Amino acid sequence: MTASTHHRLAILIGALACAAPALAADLPRTAAPVAPVVVTPPATVFDVAFGAKLQSDYNFRGISQTDRKPGVAGYVEVQGFDNFVYAGIAGYSVDLATKPDAEIDLTVGIRPKFGPVTFDFGLIRYWYPGERQYIDPAGVIFTPRNTDFTELAAKALYNFDDKVLIGANAFHTWDWLGSGAPGTYASLTAKWNLPFLEGLALSGELGHYWLGRVDAYLGGINLPDYTYWNAGVSYTYKNVTLDLRYHDTNLSREECFLLTADPRGIVSGSGRSRWCSEAFIASLSVDLTASSLGVFAPR
Repeated sequence: MTASTHHRLAILIGALACAAPALAADLPRTAAPVAPVVVTPPATVFDVAFGAKLQSDYNFRGISQTDRKPGVAGYVEVQGFDNFVYAGIAGYSVDLATKPDAEIDLTVGIRPKFGPVTFDFGLIRYWYPGERQYIDPAGVIFTPRNTDFTELAAKALYNFDDKVLIGANAFHTWDWLGSGAPGTYASLTAKWNLPFLEGLALSGELGHYWLGRVDAYLGGINLPDYTYWNAGVSYTYKNVTLDLRYHDTNLSREECFLLTADPRGIVSGSGRSRWCSEAFIASLSVDLTASSLGVFAPR
């Protein structure tokens, strides 16, 4: 190779070296990854929740409220500031010793939320319109003049990624069923949303009721405390839920009669009631909100 050839080759290599940065600058570049922007849906300032239920027996903390017969229920609840405050009304068909037309529950409270934990602090008024005091032909008084009462409620629910929900609840009244006896109920609840089928869940509750002494005109007796539990399976499809559940207490039939004044135990003279014993109950319910139907939805 001649000297002139070497000289020309050196000039070419130098030119390519100088042009390389310019060529690289003209090539398309891969954009740096950008973190996705998470858009939080706006809170619903105002909403209304409502629903209805058909059940084979209305069981309230282990005691039948419909004399072991089917019943219906419905509710409406007004919610404000993304369900932070609420007020509602619920109605249940009942068949009790005082023969009220229905049970009407009036509720008001707040539901503060801190991460996965939701609290509920409220007031519940149980109203039994049209009831009559039960007095037998011999003049023995078996029930209060009316069984309306008010209850304070406190609840906490921990949500583990919508898979497992653990709850703790406490309720207190100073005049249980209008009898003058104080009553405190506390319970633990658990729900497991099964992973293999959306909408299918197992759940249960374990609670205890502490009850005090009734007024003197009712005999001044000390009401029995008792333990209550339930366990069941539910399946929810969209807004409809089918629930199959076992309920039971540790009350004897004589203790159950003291708490319920079951007319069957009075008429038969047995002083016993089966309203507190084991029961398998099926229910079908539907639950909706106005916002889910496009009313009051955030825009």
